[in-house]
Amino acid sequence: MYAYCIIEYPVKSLDKAFSYKVPSDLIDKLKVGMKVLVPFNNRYVHGIVLKLTNTYEGTYELKEIASIEDEFLILNKELLMLGRYMQSLTLCNLITAYQTMLPSALKVKEQTKDYNEYEKVILLNKPKEEIEEFIQTHKKSNKTKILSDLLERDEINRKNANASSLRELIKLELVKEEKRIKKSVYVKGTKNTKVLTEEQQHAFDTISNSLDVAKTFLLYGVTGSGKTQIYIKLIEKVIARGKTALLLVPEISLTEQIVSIFYDAFGSDVAILHSGLSVKEKYEEYLKILKGEIKIVIGTRSAVFAPLTNIGVIIMDEEHSDTYKQDNTPRYHARDLAIKRSEYHHCPLILGSATPSLESMARAQKKVYELITLKHRANNLPLPEVFIVDMKSELEHRNFVISKLLDTKIKECLNNKEQVILLLNRRGFSTFITCSNCGFTYKCPHCEISLTYHKNANTLRCHYCGYTKIKDDICPECHERGLNYMGMGTEKLEQMIQEKYPDAKVIRMDADTTTKKGAHDKIIKAFKNEEYNVLIGTQMISKGLDFPKCTLVGVISADSSLNIPDFRSSERTFSLLDQASGRAGRSTIPGSVVIQTFNPDNETIKAVKNHDYDEFYAKEMKVRKILKYPPYYYLANIKIASKDYHVASTEASKIKKYLENNLDETSIILGPSTASNFKRNNIYRFSITIKYRFDDKLMKTLKDLDGIYATHKNCFLELDINPLRI
Repeated sequence: MYAYCIIEYPVKSLDKAFSYKVPSDLIDKLKVGMKVLVPFNNRYVHGIVLKLTNTYEGTYELKEIASIEDEFLILNKELLMLGRYMQSLTLCNLITAYQTMLPSALKVKEQTKDYNEYEKVILLNKPKEEIEEFIQTHKKSNKTKILSDLLERDEINRKNANASSLRELIKLELVKEEKRIKKSVYVKGTKNTKVLTEEQQHAFDTISNSLDVAKTFLLYGVTGSGKTQIYIKLIEKVIARGKTALLLVPEISLTEQIVSIFYDAFGSDVAILHSGLSVKEKYEEYLKILKGEIKIVIGTRSAVFAPLTNIGVIIMDEEHSDTYKQDNTPRYHARDLAIKRSEYHHCPLILGSATPSLESMARAQKKVYELITLKHRANNLPLPEVFIVDMKSELEHRNFVISKLLDTKIKECLNNKEQVILLLNRRGFSTFITCSNCGFTYKCPHCEISLTYHKNANTLRCHYCGYTKIKDDICPECHERGLNYMGMGTEKLEQMIQEKYPDAKVIRMDADTTTKKGAHDKIIKAFKNEEYNVLIGTQMISKGLDFPKCTLVGVISADSSLNIPDFRSSERTFSLLDQASGRAGRSTIPGSVVIQTFNPDNETIKAVKNHDYDEFYAKEMKVRKILKYPPYYYLANIKIASKDYHVASTEASKIKKYLENNLDETSIILGPSTASNFKRNNIYRFSITIKYRFDDKLMKTLKDLDGIYATHKNCFLELDINPLRI
């Protein structure tokens, strides 16, 4: 027997299957999708078996597979197909696609480790009669108690036995100790008794009628409309039919709250997959799914690869979120793979959002997706009232950060024992430090961008490459004490709020305060339990979270995302502000939102004020059509990167000519130009963007280009099909 294996080398030139002979002792064990150890180029490497055959048509002598690395782990037929599909979408190496699909404990290139959790149990080692005789002939003690317990239960956990007495019983050979894999304790969920509203019931019935059809639904519901309850009811129905369910969420912070809701409803039938888990936890959750021990998987982007079988429904909550797109190789979008899995399992895919992406809404308008709309909040409460504050007039009264209106409303909330959320989508203390004496500004030596100051650690950090240095008290250029802290981040806002409102109990949630395991959950629980009454955070607090006592949301600087030079900046701003607004007034107390901006007449800001997604969608689509951007045109982006500026520049010009000679003339080629983050970690990057509608030559041309530069020593390409940022 012969096997075709893809090996662990992530080199483009080796992106193909290699033939190996299967040794006789592995013939009955080896299966397609297994992880193996094979000889390659005078060393042993890991790989995955793609095909088994009894014939070999080559002429040279084959080496043998050394061993099976993991008999239990087998990439099934669907996941092998999904890897090939991802390769065709993103032009990545096939082995890279498969590595992305596995949790880190199971990566192809790593040695197999035993991540099982074990426990030690005590068992009887003598016949029952001898044990009873020992108990009768000895006075009551810890030893006789252990033996009596074993007569009743057959086994006990070592932790529950007196250590010294246990040692004596083992010496007497009356008991023995065994090590075994710890069993998960099954917890049964409580029956969901919530009654759906008329709108929710209509949405549920519409999707229920298509549970055996590969169909995509866009569930467009205002914030607080109860989309989660629809998900629960649908999953209940799917599980009752003997199938499984996959629920994707965009942020780790969202998994904590939504998982608790699903644990209450489904108990131990739920598994979680996200980057906040330890390697061991990921392995345990993955094994549960592989063994078919659970029915529901909840997770972030990579959970789309969960090895579930017989899937009955796939749900992508907050489908508009950028985090569903991976920003390094392979640059896949979870939605594309969710659609493919939906087709494979003949089940519906539900895309849920209060602010759907323009691409998804356009597909719904064209009947590619079926649109379901929830126009009202589940509790029939009104949407929060939105106030727009013109910060230009506030500056005249020296209100640089907190406007008079926001100040008044914060004080009202605190006096009424209610909670406040303040959104500032920029972490750190100051966005940059400059010297008023000589004009010096701290910049990253590797990326040429300003370093952000983090006061708690007294460090300056680059948010691109991670470079860190301790801040000096004097300017390193002119040696004067003229350093000024410019701009504001969440850390500085936290300090300001604590000083301005001494009675406020403030907590901050951003990338700096959530680095430790479980930090998201801890902050969310503390705020929900009213241990704090002011929550300051970046975009991670803007969507999905539900705090009944929160009645005020303040947006400190609405312009920070609006002024980014990107064609999606208006869409991102509308989504961020509208989602943030939805955190207020979700219970019986009406909510309000204060948005501070220097552009109060901006169309996007006006649409947020009126909670009018339809108005925003109509106007933004006109702009996209004129400028030939998605959803009217597709995009492909090529980054040309090198440590040598001149090499990157020269090769970028060559690639532009190559594209002009090989692409359809209807495609529009923009660039080369310097990338938005031109120098990152000492690598210079140029960018070429292609706008196209129907170009059969595009993927082949990009693949050929990728192959040409696969062996280039001084220059490499980054290909991104349908990028979210260019």
